[in-house]
Amino acid sequence: MIRVATVQYTPVHGCRQSNIEAISHLLEPVEADIVILPELCTSGYFFISREELAPLAEDIRGEACGMFSQMAVSKGAIIVAGMAEAAGGLFYNSVFVFRPDGSEPLVYRKSHLFYREWQVFERGDSGFPVIRDERLDVSVGIMLCYDWRFPEASRVLALEGADIIACPSNLVTDAWIKVMPARAIENKLYVAVANRAGRETRDGETLVFKGRSALYDPWGDPVAQAASEGDTVLISEIEPRLCRDKRFNDFNDIFADRRPDLYGSICRRR
Repeated sequence: MIRVATVQYTPVHGCRQSNIEAISHLLEPVEADIVILPELCTSGYFFISREELAPLAEDIRGEACGMFSQMAVSKGAIIVAGMAEAAGGLFYNSVFVFRPDGSEPLVYRKSHLFYREWQVFERGDSGFPVIRDERLDVSVGIMLCYDWRFPEASRVLALEGADIIACPSNLVTDAWIKVMPARAIENKLYVAVANRAGRETRDGETLVFKGRSALYDPWGDPVAQAASEGDTVLISEIEPRLCRDKRFNDFNDIFADRRPDLYGSICRRR
């Protein structure tokens, strides 16, 4: 069994240093093989200009990356953290994946931008990665918040062998509560949603974040779920081998029964 820590954390907007310190303190006692933090966990979410975001974004050599990298090594854990990325004068809403071998972090850039994100972030160009850990015998797929609206994202990760999808999030709607379990069911894998709580007000507009971070099993049932408010770490155990047999009865296999010859071209065309 593999221990997964799904972290619900409420960052202070614009205060990277205090967020780094708070996250470090929150994770200090945590013992897990995989740790998943929310989207933009070191900066806060609601930005309305690139100028205000710029001091908070970093590349793989940044302070937060250094902290998470050291933590991954010391804990022997995969750490998945949503952060603002600076690259070549551009900014991406990204996920950094830190591994226990101390290697350079993998970076996923958010494919589907939500609401006003386009005002500060570029559309992601990384594709959907799956990180394989032979030591743990687990494959971790990465998507980010609004990616959940697009079944193609989780399906690509599942077809690439993901046993669990890590989805750092800053969710402000309620529809995801119905759909995230569906993503688990339709791909027969685990889905971990590390959401934030709290609210942010900018330019006269307030966003309320929904909390309720959760880990769903391959049948769409919540293994663990947080409240709508407050910071917490959900510790769950998963069995990746349950996700590798895609049959659900003696006759049907959700991958073997696919008909890409019928729907593949139309998905590309529209």
